[in-house]
This record gives sequence, C-alpha cells and structure tokens, in this order.
Amino acid sequence: MSAIVISTARLNMRLMRLDDDAFVLRLVNQSSFINNIGDKGVRDLFSAREHIHSSYLNQYEKLGFGLWVVELKSNQQPIGVCGLVKRDALTSPDIGYAFLDEAAGNGYATEAGLAVMKYAKNQLGIKKIVAITATDNTASQRVLVKLGLEFKKQVYLPGYRGASCYFEECSHTLLNK
Repeated sequence: MSAIVISTARLNMRLMRLDDDAFVLRLVNQSSFINNIGDKGVRDLFSAREHIHSSYLNQYEKLGFGLWVVELKSNQQPIGVCGLVKRDALTSPDIGYAFLDEAAGNGYATEAGLAVMKYAKNQLGIKKIVAITATDNTASQRVLVKLGLEFKKQVYLPGYRGASCYFEECSHTLLNK
C-alpha cells in the first residue's frame, strides 16, 4: 500500500516509510542537499531509518502533515520529498522540498509544490504558508516565486548557519482567491 496523499499529472506524493531508507540516505547526502538544507548526519541505513522516524513519521503523527515522498507516476521511483514543515521559530507551516540531482530542471518541484499548496488550503485548512531558503539557493527561490510566494526578509533560525531568506504568500496568489 503506497498511502498516496496527493497526485498530479506526473507525480504521486505518498507517506514516507521506513523502507525508504536507501532513498533518504542518498537524498540527504547529496552535496546540493547538504549545502542548501544542511547535514543531517545520516551516514548509513540504520541512521536513515532513525531520521525517517524522527523527521517524517513523527510529523505525520503529531501534525497530520509533513514532507511526503515524491514519486514518478510512470515507474513509482522516488525522486524527492515535498510537503509542509512546522518549525517552532515560524508562525505558519512552511513548504519544503528536496529532489535528487538527476530530477532537477524538470519542473517537478513546481508541480509538487503547487499541489501541496492547494492541498494545504483545501484539505488541511491552512490559511498561510511561508517558506525559507538558503540565501544563495536561487533555484529554490525561483520555484517559490512560481508557487506564489514573495521574498519578505532575511531571518536567522535556530539550527541554521547564517541568514535564511523568508518568503510569504502573495496576497494576489490564485490559491488565496
């Protein structure tokens, strides 16, 4: 059972499972992930399963949402994660995503992100969605603008080195109408 939460034209987003450990190990150890999101200290399958439990499954249980595995519909291969995170330092849930390097540049982050935004509004009743990125992560910042968010300010969040760019939904976003 795949526990699909959201489906788009090309993608399914489903709940993370403990047997996604090899995928998570690969994703979080890419240099792009470490540089833009951070080093999670996941170095083997055991620590990948611990990370899945503490960072994904606990969020589902506690909040009813979290980051979901993004799979290609064509072959059910996981290519990334996308969903909502609730950080103590932010007043609203923030949209987050990370994709395998070979999946970059195909519009998957935008497609998944738009679906997550719609799901958050229509199914979860979330009124406001925000986002954060590394200050030099221009690719992610471009995706956020496509999702209808706009840069507001730089913020300093606990656990992150240096400043992060903080984005909020634009008042003219189609999802707000």
